[in-house]
Amino acid sequence: MNKKVAFIGLGVMGFPMAGWLSKKGYSVAVYNRTTSVAEKWLDHYAGSMASTPGAAAVDAEIVFVCVGNDDDVLEVICGEKGILSGIKQGAIVVDHTTTSAELAKELAVEVKKYQCEFIDAPVSGGQQGAENGQLTVMCGGDENVFKRVTDAINCYSKALNLLGSVGSGQLCKMVNQICIAGLVQGLAEGLNFAQRAGLDANQVVDVISKGAAQSWQMENRYQTMLAGHYEHGFAVQWMRKDLAFALAESKRNGSALPVTQLVDDFYSEVQELGGNRWDTSSLLARLKS
Repeated sequence: MNKKVAFIGLGVMGFPMAGWLSKKGYSVAVYNRTTSVAEKWLDHYAGSMASTPGAAAVDAEIVFVCVGNDDDVLEVICGEKGILSGIKQGAIVVDHTTTSAELAKELAVEVKKYQCEFIDAPVSGGQQGAENGQLTVMCGGDENVFKRVTDAINCYSKALNLLGSVGSGQLCKMVNQICIAGLVQGLAEGLNFAQRAGLDANQVVDVISKGAAQSWQMENRYQTMLAGHYEHGFAVQWMRKDLAFALAESKRNGSALPVTQLVDDFYSEVQELGGNRWDTSSLLARLKS
């Protein structure tokens, strides 16, 4: 396979995702704002490095984006040296960044001006999921366009679904984050309660994880939570960014998110403790402070 693709953004997620594309036989051109990171990627994988997003996009059939926030996405796609400055007609832009649904719709319109297509495709599974090629990918866009990118996205995903038109992937990701926020807070409260009640929290989890209380968060985070280790995983600052999208969208569609709002407030307290970059499971630290 020699299909040419581009990957813009080599953070903790993008680095291994682009790597999977290379390992699966795609011809990958990468761009990262910090050049040394792109050079490090080339030490691990076969591919090429571009000096701008636009240069990376030249001749690529699919251009993947995985950056930090709305402003970053706008810069790498629509900026003076962005993807649209080098993209070829008929190419597809796949944005894995978690953004607002409104931005996804705006980008689809901009990309269409260049006779290209757009898919919003936020992911869930964290750094571990990206490294293991086990991400869940939630997409919004045209079904025929979606079919053209499924083989490539399947290189690093275990679940890939089209939820509807452009923006639907971002809306689904909001639901994902809403659910995670409540789960992690419940787990933090449960572990704190167990310890204060004089129980062996490890034994408690061993028991209840076999029943209805089981969750991915419980299985993968309880040990590090009990150890007070949070220098890993999905950062609080990024979770608050995602929850802000959900809270803003809830005002538009009239849904009530009282628990989500409460947990977002709790995360602000974690940030005050110095936990801006701590994993989202650090809600337990707030209860112990």
